[in-house]
Amino acid sequence: MTHAALLIGNDINNINKGTSWNDLLISIKKKYHVQSLENGQKPFPMLYEEIFLNAIKQKHVDEKELKTFIADAVSSIQQNELHELIRELPIQNIMTTNYDFSLEGIHPKVKTSLVNETTYSVFRQYRSLNKNYWHIHGDCNNPFSINLGYEHYCGQLQKMRDYVVNGPNYSPSTKVYKASLIRRLQTGKQMALQSWIDLFFTEDVHIFGLSLDFVEIDLWWLLTYRARNKFYKKNTFIKNQLYYYIPNKYVKLSSDKIQLLRANDVKVEIVDDENKTNYYKAVINSIKGKL
Repeated sequence: MTHAALLIGNDINNINKGTSWNDLLISIKKKYHVQSLENGQKPFPMLYEEIFLNAIKQKHVDEKELKTFIADAVSSIQQNELHELIRELPIQNIMTTNYDFSLEGIHPKVKTSLVNETTYSVFRQYRSLNKNYWHIHGDCNNPFSINLGYEHYCGQLQKMRDYVVNGPNYSPSTKVYKASLIRRLQTGKQMALQSWIDLFFTEDVHIFGLSLDFVEIDLWWLLTYRARNKFYKKNTFIKNQLYYYIPNKYVKLSSDKIQLLRANDVKVEIVDDENKTNYYKAVINSIKGKL
């Protein structure tokens, strides 16, 4: 295995015909009788909160019920040829914001995490065929872990920052190191892989299939914190490279994001192919060439 990791978003699932996020939103609104709410330009985490809060007022909905409805919908997503190509890469750690298990190719029942998280996802891991799959925004086996609303994003960020800066606060019986990640990186001690967050400081990370909108406050904080430690605090232990892959047709519309990624020490790789399947095959080949 190589010293590289992947972070993969939902777009690789869009090769298949199936339920889109827009279709899912329509279904949620219909189920909870809030069809009059408009999507507009609302960031999705805030739109989720609007749907949930209006549903509570009208029907007294339990949030676990709503997230279970979403978990059941995404569980039906089928794998495609891209998932198989990704599994064939000699890369042991695969992170994903997806809730489904298409990347694994099987539906695992038991987590292999060091901590049995019920809500947040600092350690959420499933192991399959000698690879670690890190579901950083929750998974459909555990509906309440699904990270959708603004409240959940902020709670996730709080847990992440504790792990990185202050040190995790878990019971003494857990195997998690009590020292913060940044402290362990500085001393070079206790560096066994514990969380997907570790990979952003220790492995080359290839990011694709992920729009990385600015509402992804947890990931943008992590990129910023890493860059500040590398350039402002001059921490020389940060030697890995982060890559973000984007189709050429989206470069102009994404100019602000690209500028911010580059400022945060992320190398932007532009891939020119109009066909979505061929685009992702080109991305995978590009990653192969860097291993």
